[in-house]
Amino acid sequence: MSIDWFTVLAQAINFLVLVWLLKRFLYRPILDAIDAREAGIATTLSDAADKEKQAQQERNLFLHKNNQLEKQSDRLLQTATTAANQEALRLLEKARQVAAELCLQQQATFQKQQQSLSVELTQKTQQEVFAITRQVLNDLAESTLEEQILKVFLKRLCDIDQQTKAAFSSAIEAHQKPVRVRTTFALQPDLQKRLNDTLNEFFATEINIDFETTPDIISGIELNINGQKLAWSILQYIDSLEQHFQQIVEQSAQHAINRQSCSDDSLPAGAASLAAQFTEKQP
Repeated sequence: MSIDWFTVLAQAINFLVLVWLLKRFLYRPILDAIDAREAGIATTLSDAADKEKQAQQERNLFLHKNNQLEKQSDRLLQTATTAANQEALRLLEKARQVAAELCLQQQATFQKQQQSLSVELTQKTQQEVFAITRQVLNDLAESTLEEQILKVFLKRLCDIDQQTKAAFSSAIEAHQKPVRVRTTFALQPDLQKRLNDTLNEFFATEINIDFETTPDIISGIELNINGQKLAWSILQYIDSLEQHFQQIVEQSAQHAINRQSCSDDSLPAGAASLAAQFTEKQP
């Protein structure tokens, strides 16, 4: 079999043409794109390296300045702290001296006031005890204690105003259970009947009463109808006495405070000097 050299040559030429076309229109653009991409990446990396280097330089500069500021701040703070501590110790010692002087003066003043208050309270106590004794004896005279307490309570019941009476009447109508009457002592049957009859007549209705005894009420009696209360006891006079004592104590304490209140001009020399020095040091 003979070789057709013309065909071989033609095929070789076709192959070379194909290789050139592939290189010209396919491989070259791809290679150019790869080269351009590599160049772009190289440029980006170079820029990033430059920026990183610049950032590192700025960071080093910032750290250096920050260290200098911290050292300077520490020195200033230490100096200010030392000065403040010294000044605080001086002022504290001065304040202790002034406080000691004021304490001695106040102790003497309070001792005098305490003696005066004790005498005043004794006199007021005697007056109030006598007044309460007269009032209780007037309320409970000429009968047994139970009878007179019931009498005073019924009188107080009859003296209530129309608005209070209407409130009690509404409570009675709304309350289906027996009303509660609490006393320190156990009422005798005749006294229970007297109280029941008076309530029926006063409120114009039939009322059932549940009587209870309790030590909470000091020599007294309490009527409770669905939250509405009416009571009388010696405790009211004791409360009045306690209120008078409280007023006396508050007035005496306020008087003591007013006498102790003073301006810088009336302070001892040490206290006035201390106040002036403290004012001058304020910003």
